Amino acid sequence: MSAAANRVDSFWVPDHLNGLFPRSLWQQKYCGAARIVPSLDAYMEPWTMLGHLAARNRIGRLRLGVAVTDSGRRNPAVTAQAAVTLHHLTRGRAILGIGPGEREGNQPYGVDWSRPVSRFEEAVATIRALWDSKGELINRDSPYFPLHNALFDLPPYRGEWPEIWIAGHGPRMLRTVGRYADGFLPAFAQRPEDYAQRLEAVRGAASDAGRDPLKIVPALWMPVITGGNQQDVDDALDSEMVRIGGLNFPDEMYARHGAQHPLGRGFSGGQDILPHDIDEATALSYVEQIPQALLRDAALTGRPKDILEQAADWRDHGVRYLVLSNVSPLQRSLRKGLASARHFTTVLRGLRRL
Repeated sequence: MSAAANRVDSFWVPDHLNGLFPRSLWQQKYCGAARIVPSLDAYMEPWTMLGHLAARNRIGRLRLGVAVTDSGRRNPAVTAQAAVTLHHLTRGRAILGIGPGEREGNQPYGVDWSRPVSRFEEAVATIRALWDSKGELINRDSPYFPLHNALFDLPPYRGEWPEIWIAGHGPRMLRTVGRYADGFLPAFAQRPEDYAQRLEAVRGAASDAGRDPLKIVPALWMPVITGGNQQDVDDALDSEMVRIGGLNFPDEMYARHGAQHPLGRGFSGGQDILPHDIDEATALSYVEQIPQALLRDAALTGRPKDILEQAADWRDHGVRYLVLSNVSPLQRSLRKGLASARHFTTVLRGLRRL
């Protein structure tokens, strides 16, 4: 696999039933990749996929993670079992990335979405309780996941459970990271200085919980938009499918650019978006309201050397582990989208020297 060939540390897959982009724009005139990928929403189940890769030994010694699994539609006992199973299959290289999920992967399927953060807090606490039970019957009160003589007897791998990396931004989520997580993995973390402030909040919560705050890995998930020259990068940023991704950013990011979120003031972005019934004309009207500067804020963009400079800035604000996704193939040009893989490889290799 290219991940192993590029000597990266880990390989991550998302946990979605479908995508976070309006499917009405998945057309060749807006995105060249639509010529070779028939559906934007055909997602494979992540734990099955990673188990297959581990069993076939296609990933060398890479760590494998889900960025991130959903605490809303997955019972935490099942998530705990899946993560430990992968940990055994990979001989101790699994990472349980977890977050509250998104409305689009829950509400349409009958899963309650009224209190996602409360549900998430209880899910993580339940996973830890099951792992700490030492195979004994466990009882635990919870408004969401009560345990009544529950049993979790799958042992850790060589005495170690999978690390839990939590995606989160708000104050309650940051406190949960500090109490339970081995890694802090937010997405779209706005500005480096915002990340630094949140990392301090995480470390403060860890200290309050009697944990070593410096043992929590400061990580960050970021999309990458790259090309061989600035014009190619600008063209990619101006493509409809790339720009519509801006619907997944919160309104507070728009405000910094003197704009308002197309879905209304205060809209929270990807966590609450329901994109699948947005028709083509409406989606295109939203595209016109998304500033290109916003995309540059929310992603690593530019030629490889530009992206490495931006990554260094994040490093200087506390990030020690980057999880990157190349979204450049979402641009209009199929040729340039495919060519971006080479530039993305240059970025991956350059990161090792930072």
